[in-house]
Amino acid sequence: MFIDEAEIRVQGGDGGNGCVAFRREKYVPRGGPSGGDGGKGGSVIMESSEHLNTLLKFRYQREFAASRGRHGEGSNRHGEGGEDLVITVPVGTLVFNQENGEKLWDFDAARQKFVVAQGGRGGRGNARFATSTRQAPRKAEPGATGETRSLRLELRLLADVGLVGFPNVGKSTLISRLSAARPKIADYPFTTLEPCLGVVGLDDERSFVLADIPGLIAGAHEGRGLGTRFLKHLERTRLLLHLIDVAEHGGRDPVEDFQTVMEELESFSPVVAAKPMLLVASRTDAAGEGDRLISLREFCREKDKKLFEISSVSGDGLAELKEATWAELEKIPRLAQVSEPAPAET
Repeated sequence: MFIDEAEIRVQGGDGGNGCVAFRREKYVPRGGPSGGDGGKGGSVIMESSEHLNTLLKFRYQREFAASRGRHGEGSNRHGEGGEDLVITVPVGTLVFNQENGEKLWDFDAARQKFVVAQGGRGGRGNARFATSTRQAPRKAEPGATGETRSLRLELRLLADVGLVGFPNVGKSTLISRLSAARPKIADYPFTTLEPCLGVVGLDDERSFVLADIPGLIAGAHEGRGLGTRFLKHLERTRLLLHLIDVAEHGGRDPVEDFQTVMEELESFSPVVAAKPMLLVASRTDAAGEGDRLISLREFCREKDKKLFEISSVSGDGLAELKEATWAELEKIPRLAQVSEPAPAET
């Protein structure tokens, strides 16, 4: 099950209390105060892992707390610090403060760590308060309370290329032909209910990650169909492949399909709509007399857009599409996929 949003509560461990104690040993005159400090509470730390691809575990556990520090003891024995709690999340996870919506961190690489809830400071024992004029203090500090936060997690897949288009235009078939991904494929709309990633290899040294996003329909930004929920996964992509069905049995006009999808992308995010894009005429093997394909060709000529014609069933045009996609990716810096830098850890 693919889960890309979660709300959780994290709490750092409380600090241990300081101790009030005095030395009363047989051969130690005027022993004085000997209360030790309390230990620091454990912190809650998030760490990104390339081995996870969903936030599913947060559906079953929403509360996370680190252990508290131990109290100080006599003979100047300090309490042991609480153990940190490490929570692993997939690469691509964004962490937001639930209360004010502030973005706290963006895990855009593996093995990054960020402290989401600090442990409380340990309290000082009475040995810390001894002075020349106050040699027997009976004062100690309680441990500080650990930090508590309500967080919202969002997973945005890290892919180089994203597939967009109407439902049932051949996106899942294409990713299954270009990579080892095996999405559900059927002859009805909305067979893709969640994003799917695949690695497309051109040779031993060249490869890119392709993301299949559930299809859009008119009014998606208003919640029709599957809405625009999954379009956030396109925000990190560097290039879009816009698939347009030119099969003879298709009842829609291919030019209108293109314009409708672009309007939905623009309604969701102008940044996503402005990403570099390659137009792909899909299912040319079923184009029949080719009226729909001819109409799309004329539109692309008028708009000075290059059109790639493919058939995922026969394999026609796939090699050319892969090479063109790689050539386009070479022009786009990888840093361009992150719209704003992640804030530094505080």
